[in-house]
Amino acid sequence: MPLINKIVLVSGAEFFTDKDAINVLMDASVPVNSQKAVEEHELLIDTFKSVGIKVVKVDPPRGCQDGIYVANWALVKDHTAVLSRLPNKRKPEEAHAKQVLDDLGFKTIELPEDVKAFSGQGDSIYCDGVLFCQSPYRTCVEAHEYVKEYLGYGTVLSLRTKPARRHWYSKPTINVLTGWPDSPTYDIDLAIAAIRPATANSLPVIAYCPKVFERSSRKILKKLKGFDKIIVSREECLSAYALNLVSTGEAAIINSGAPNIKAELERRSLKVIELDLPELRKGGGSIRCCSLTLE
Repeated sequence: MPLINKIVLVSGAEFFTDKDAINVLMDASVPVNSQKAVEEHELLIDTFKSVGIKVVKVDPPRGCQDGIYVANWALVKDHTAVLSRLPNKRKPEEAHAKQVLDDLGFKTIELPEDVKAFSGQGDSIYCDGVLFCQSPYRTCVEAHEYVKEYLGYGTVLSLRTKPARRHWYSKPTINVLTGWPDSPTYDIDLAIAAIRPATANSLPVIAYCPKVFERSSRKILKKLKGFDKIIVSREECLSAYALNLVSTGEAAIINSGAPNIKAELERRSLKVIELDLPELRKGGGSIRCCSLTLE
């Protein structure tokens, strides 16, 4: 029986492409194989079910290339969903996400108009009393306090990963399509993961990559008490999307090509299932991005 991520929402991969490269991980010159993407997505759904996760599948928003990445639709807690504010190319998803969550019986809340960006669960990872949030790439820092108020989180940590740069000495990169700042970890679910809540015999477990965070955020995470922390290399984080995973607390579904985090998870008695999802990753997301936790 899953301890976390008991119920997840997924949509479909029918419209998934990387034509509009709205994040630095996308390369529009390398097209998505649509049939393989659908097959990978179906494998992911079957894998969720195999570890006891209940999957709620809905239709994807028609014509929306990133509608597969439902983690960005909202942040959900106690049957309440705070809806996202997405980049210009993803705006049509917002009304679809609200309708889906309304139809499922969730209370939906829209952020004030002055909050221009909120990436939902993509930028809000919860583990055992702490919500790890990010700004400024896809989420305004002002959104953090609203989420805390609306959903009743006790502790919200405002963090920041490093921006994308053409060279180490260059100015941070601005995405030419969205006009927003960019980062290889533009959503925090590429930089940190919830592994397991506290149990009778162990501390809650998180995994994160210190090297992708700005120095001030590294200090915050290093000083954070009461957690067992798995440290992930920059290579596994960025090359294998190692932290864009879904864990039930008993089993972890991860991307292939990350042997070190696999070993650390197994050392903590988790069953690890590796998936090879090259097409889904062409959009700059993967396992966690393709699922929105509803429970």
